Amino acid sequence: MAKSLLLISRQAPWSGPGAREALDIVLAGGAFDLPIGVLFLDDGVLQLAPGQQPAALQLKDLGANLQALSLFGVDELFACQVSLAQRGLDPAALNFDEVELLSAPQLAGIIDRYDQVITL
Repeated sequence: MAKSLLLISRQAPWSGPGAREALDIVLAGGAFDLPIGVLFLDDGVLQLAPGQQPAALQLKDLGANLQALSLFGVDELFACQVSLAQRGLDPAALNFDEVELLSAPQLAGIIDRYDQVITL
């Protein structure tokens, strides 16, 4: 049986290659039917924010990759409620309805549920 993988994305979409690399790993794992989940933590929750304009920074939009996650069998998406609140993001305004919001105590339980964890 394939081991499950949780990718913890902690990078803002415009702060460097970390956010894109995290999504590339997730999409590759999904293409191989690896049980995979994504946890958006710290500045990583900014990837879920609406109204981003990556072209202004001459960056590619990660939104299309995020929208494609379900096509690759990646249905377990999580976001830290504390990270959202610290960055002034309204959970109701996120680009993705299917993101499960987690309290700080719930984070450890989600991390323990997966066999492998990668943080970028």
